[in-house]
Amino acid sequence: MTGTGQPVGGGSHDPDSTEAHREERKPMQRTATPRHYLMVKPTYFDVEYAINPWMDPTVPTFAKVALEQWTRLHDLYLELGHRVDVLEPLPGLPDMVFAANGAMVVNGKVLVARFLHPQRQPESAAFHGWFRDRGFREIRQARWTNEGEGDCLVSGDRILAGSGFRTSTEAHAEIGDFFGLPAITLTLTDPHYYHLDTALAVLDNHTIMYNPDAFAAESRKLLAELYPDAITASPTDAAAFGLNAVSDGRHVVLPQAAAGLIAELRRRGFIPIGVDLSELQKAGGGPKCCTLELRGTEPPRQDGGAPRQDGGAPR
Repeated sequence: MTGTGQPVGGGSHDPDSTEAHREERKPMQRTATPRHYLMVKPTYFDVEYAINPWMDPTVPTFAKVALEQWTRLHDLYLELGHRVDVLEPLPGLPDMVFAANGAMVVNGKVLVARFLHPQRQPESAAFHGWFRDRGFREIRQARWTNEGEGDCLVSGDRILAGSGFRTSTEAHAEIGDFFGLPAITLTLTDPHYYHLDTALAVLDNHTIMYNPDAFAAESRKLLAELYPDAITASPTDAAAFGLNAVSDGRHVVLPQAAAGLIAELRRRGFIPIGVDLSELQKAGGGPKCCTLELRGTEPPRQDGGAPRQDGGAPR
């Protein structure tokens, strides 16, 4: 993070210098870009097994609460002017709500995930079928273990690609070749941050926020070189899933418990919007986990916002 200090040393007061400092303190003007998202209702949400440290099958879950929280997130995207499509969930797949893991879409090309754990592997066919039925022409099932946008995030003209727990490093070359973008390998070391999207969020083409403690030393060094002005999260905000965030370049949707990140985002000129996904967090998921971005597809309408399923107009 950056800050502004007080001038030091002797000499008379320089009003021009003071004005310069005031200019530096002004937050950057951020621009929102309409997005196209795919989500899956948590109709069958439950924690029936444990494939990450957040999951505990002995803790009760409430699908009704999960659906209410998910619906508020879904409606918020519509209010912000984004387009949201919904893939109907399948019984027996309680983690299917975490749509970001199902694929990666860039310039209309779709690379469908190949899940590590057998409990989630049937989700791939459901995502593949959805894209096929909607006319996507270039769809491929990943050859290497690859959990979609859970571990692969587009940042400008590069893909930040996580590895260490779910997605294999071999998948990074496949991802780069398929989409024609360089894939930058980042190694995760803390099992609580098992996917890249739990440890890092892309805010715009040049800005990220991340948890340095979740990465190997060489990856921390690389991130510091690539993003010297990045926002770094405190352990408390990282544990609150504050980095599992969705940004349209101006609005940043993140868990409301991440108070430190919310304050810093506001200081940087973003508009943070806190949401409550505490029920889904029992399975290790947050806003980004629930949100797959469909890049290079039909954009939202420009005449007042995205189509709404309920027929209403965005706020």
